[in-house]
Amino acid sequence: MATDTGTPLPRFPAGFLWGVSTSAHQIEGAADRREPSVWDVFTAAPGRVKDGSTAAVACDHYHRYPEDVALLAGLGVDAYRFSVSWPRVGSPGGLDFYDRLVDELCAAGVRPVPTLFHWDLPASLDWLERDTAARFADHVAVVAARLGDRVSKWITLNEPAEHTLLGHALGVHAPGLRLLFDALPVAHHQLLAHGLAVRALRAAGAADIGIANSHGPTWPASADPADVAAADFYDTLLNRLFAEPVLLGAYPDGLGELMPAADLPADLEVIAEPLDWYGVNYYAPTRVGAPLGTETESGGVPIPAELPFSVREIEGRPRTDFGWPVVPEGLTELLCGFRERYGDRLPPVVITENGCSYEGLDDQDRIAYLDAHLRALHAALSAGIDVRGYFVWSLLDNFEWAEGYARRFGLVHVDYGTLKRVPKASYHWFRDVLRAQR
Repeated sequence: MATDTGTPLPRFPAGFLWGVSTSAHQIEGAADRREPSVWDVFTAAPGRVKDGSTAAVACDHYHRYPEDVALLAGLGVDAYRFSVSWPRVGSPGGLDFYDRLVDELCAAGVRPVPTLFHWDLPASLDWLERDTAARFADHVAVVAARLGDRVSKWITLNEPAEHTLLGHALGVHAPGLRLLFDALPVAHHQLLAHGLAVRALRAAGAADIGIANSHGPTWPASADPADVAAADFYDTLLNRLFAEPVLLGAYPDGLGELMPAADLPADLEVIAEPLDWYGVNYYAPTRVGAPLGTETESGGVPIPAELPFSVREIEGRPRTDFGWPVVPEGLTELLCGFRERYGDRLPPVVITENGCSYEGLDDQDRIAYLDAHLRALHAALSAGIDVRGYFVWSLLDNFEWAEGYARRFGLVHVDYGTLKRVPKASYHWFRDVLRAQR
């Protein structure tokens, strides 16, 4: 199809998986039908969410899922990535909802792709405790036993880096802890939970398993050695810390000894259980320099002055309504860099999230963003990167965590007063893209 550039998108390989993503806490609502999560506790505290809202109702997907599945079918996606709420599964009848959702998806010809943890930890649990990893494996076994006859593709965790850093190190997400480097046990316990979940899924017969890790290139603010060293540290903390235990079975130098493990080699053997594919959530690069002695900001998140790096502006780029820079070629750079770093230890890649926040139903900026990122993804394919799929974030406007309802990432507009869904221009554009690819 013709895009705003006047040039048709290149064709992707046959069998390439096209989808959209959501998460349970951000869209389901029906908070009275599940146990509390850490996000319920967090949003109940004044000042935690910018608009003072909660996800108690959100998009009411719990009750309106047939309408949302019809939107998926109309869009023409191959697959729908959603998350299974651990607090809902722990409640009486909670798995029944996912039974109904998966049946509806299968009837519509849309492949269900569940994520088994997307930040909504039951409020009774704590990632600082090692036992939470074992409890997660039990949760995964229960879900797989119930849904595994219809679900073949699984995701263990979503963005453990953000859940660790934003929720436990900086305190701007649930559970709101500001532990800085004392949050590292949270990273280890989530990674251990991932490995245990892979084993539980394999035991249930699953043969198509991945993880959804967030990644982006780290750009030094200058060639000054202090800026380069700070950028390298940031890259280790945000990218390598969460990729290398999974892909290489080892932590980056200097981090392994900080992890709470009586037998770290045994834990790493679990964490590095072989995957069928590796999920990448991509939004933007980060420009990093030496500490400035003052607080800086990254994507609206304050970066404390005491950290050994500062985050700088990426100048000369258009910005989304969230203020994030639009750098599509960063996706090509990221994927090519991963291949150079990890070689044959990198399994096939799936882009499990990519999207942007813009207002309005005639969202031409979102169309331009997605078009440019698909071209950047195709450039990575042309460079020999084995990419198997692409999921847009997100199907629906939704509860955007600490931002509340102020940010709109959806292909479909949601009126939060009436909960009416209206497809945006980007929905129709993506539908036409998928038709042209087949």
